Amino acid sequence: MMPEGKLFSGGTSLKERLRERMESLGALSVMTGQVFSRAVRPPYDWAGLVFHTESLGVRSLPIALLTATFAGLVISLQFGYFLARFGVQYTVGRVVILTLFRELAPVLTALTVGARIGSGIAAELGSMTVTEQVDAIRALGADPLRKLVVPRVFACLIVMPVLTVFSDVVGLVGGALVVRSQYGISLDQFFQGALDAVLMGDFVSGVIKGAVFGLIIGLVGCFKGLAVEGGTEGVGRATTQTVAITSVTVCLADFFITKITLYF
Repeated sequence: MMPEGKLFSGGTSLKERLRERMESLGALSVMTGQVFSRAVRPPYDWAGLVFHTESLGVRSLPIALLTATFAGLVISLQFGYFLARFGVQYTVGRVVILTLFRELAPVLTALTVGARIGSGIAAELGSMTVTEQVDAIRALGADPLRKLVVPRVFACLIVMPVLTVFSDVVGLVGGALVVRSQYGISLDQFFQGALDAVLMGDFVSGVIKGAVFGLIIGLVGCFKGLAVEGGTEGVGRATTQTVAITSVTVCLADFFITKITLYF
């Protein structure tokens, strides 16, 4: 029989697991403070920032636009169908733009693109950690956080809001086209209704969410990559954990940001 308090394989108790999680959270918080303290002090690695912004953002654009397109198509089709029951299908543009700007565009972009970006960062830094390249950077007198983490985190901070804006536009256009073909609502009527309903706060709230989600993705990916142990198997575990943690954290952060920005 398993001893009392031993709930996990290997004899790890719930208390020990909880302690490990709290230690990891504390280490992540410390790393976050160190990243921002180094980011505001020169020298600034502008070349690294541009490189990672291109590698993380431009290469993620196709999946972001594809996700946004189908999101716009689906919600327009669904809302148009249900609103037609009440004879107000002409208001579908208002519902679609608010749903995209406030929720679907930032969240879906973070979940799809964020999984790619976060796992890629964790795998890259994890491979450098297990092959002792990070130790070599320290031995040469350089700061791994300044060299490896700061450019990646701030690239994510820039990339995610920009991808969110692109997703807003593409999703809205996709929704307008499917509504026109399915329900006969003209593009002018769709966009006029959408623009009459949306406020600047609706747009800004989605951009804020994108920035926060990008920060979460960058920090978690870098933290998991630098904390890898156990060789190549550890790198695999780090990438998997990064995707799981960022997805859950994005959904959790979405609730609190929505609560704060709801009355913008």
